[in-house]
Amino acid sequence: MLQILAIDLGTETLPALALGRERSEPGIMQRPPRPRHQGVISRDMLVRSWGYLGLVSAALVMAGYFYVLWRAGWQPGDPTGTGSPLHHAYVTATTATFAGIVTCQVGTALAARTDHAALRDIGLFSNPLLLAGIAFELAFTAALVYAPPLQHLFGTAALPLDVVLLIATFPVLVWGTDELRRARRRRQPAPAASVPPWSRRKGG
Repeated sequence: MLQILAIDLGTETLPALALGRERSEPGIMQRPPRPRHQGVISRDMLVRSWGYLGLVSAALVMAGYFYVLWRAGWQPGDPTGTGSPLHHAYVTATTATFAGIVTCQVGTALAARTDHAALRDIGLFSNPLLLAGIAFELAFTAALVYAPPLQHLFGTAALPLDVVLLIATFPVLVWGTDELRRARRRRQPAPAASVPPWSRRKGG
């Protein structure tokens, strides 16, 4: 429960606020306006957040969880409760899950900076507030994982180097998946903007 609160209140807040200061992406004025009937939450937004970013993040986080258990010799059905030989591996696996969610947040934040444009078009360092927020959430996560007093409070365990290296790839994989999606969308022809009836000239 405390790890969930640490994610909701500790690691997500600053990057989310920093994304609110993101400048308009290049080419936005060349795209047709959004339909008047379309709400703030659109089908494309849900497909992107759940179908791409969400599924990729979930798959990566679960891979990290089971990797930690697998490297400790766990087999399906083996007990992992308190007092069992695999209990420390289980705590380490849940810690890897926590850290994996945070690193996937980093990839999602980088991807969310634009809806169509590539990251190179706006520059990786053009939003220093977001970079500061990412630095804070990574430092906060490291403190929860490696500081003994916080380990006891949040139920975490120190992650081995190979697990850290695995989790370090998550931001690139999450961002890269969405970057490929946006590249495919940029190659598609833009739909023609509809012209309001009152703006059409009457035929002579």
